[in-house]
Amino acid sequence: MEKTINVNGLCKAYHGVPAVRDISFSVKSGEIYGLLGENGAGKSTILECLLGTRRPDAGSAEILGMDPLRERKRLFQKTGVQFQEPYYPDRIRVNELCEETASLYQKAENYEKLLEQFGLADKADSMVSALSGGQKQRLFIVLALIPGPQVVFLDELTTGLDAKARRAVWKHLSDLREKGLTILLTSHFMDEVSVLCDRIAMLKNGRIIFEGTVEGAVKRSPHDTLEDAYLWFMEQEEV
Repeated sequence: MEKTINVNGLCKAYHGVPAVRDISFSVKSGEIYGLLGENGAGKSTILECLLGTRRPDAGSAEILGMDPLRERKRLFQKTGVQFQEPYYPDRIRVNELCEETASLYQKAENYEKLLEQFGLADKADSMVSALSGGQKQRLFIVLALIPGPQVVFLDELTTGLDAKARRAVWKHLSDLREKGLTILLTSHFMDEVSVLCDRIAMLKNGRIIFEGTVEGAVKRSPHDTLEDAYLWFMEQEEV
């Protein structure tokens, strides 16, 4: 299966303090790949290097065969991004924000259809600032899907959603994967990771301490659930 994302020997330090240390992994086309780790483990830095908003000190990152730094404009048309804490103007309506986002892409999806799929059709004329936390989170996922991307990056995608809304989002993402969409996500919710991710990488102090399937992580630990296995991995001394 074709590799959509390829990271090789990625390193990045801030003021001499390593944030990412020799990270290598690849993500296949149509796969959901999860980056797990505590705050400060290096997840955001990896995403920034992949998106071309941060230049690594060493190593390389490639998406769809393109260098995010040299071919960022071309890559922009083929990727969607949902950040954990995005910022948008207070005085803008949902439909205005969607239309503005769609105008940036050559082949944008029908945002009205996406709003309906994510239960936001009745909020199209509402101010973004008036949405609840969960509604905003769903809107940000819609914005990430407007480009009709081949690859989507989702940072803590269901934070603020109730159980019903989270499961609805999982269903949408699973359906998109079946259609060939590649998804790289970060999450602190192990139930979400267990349901969605084909493979995961656990990060600690900027290094990958486990890579493989959810089942593989559980088998490597003395526990029976991913949450307990994850905590066990985080407590182990680095080799």
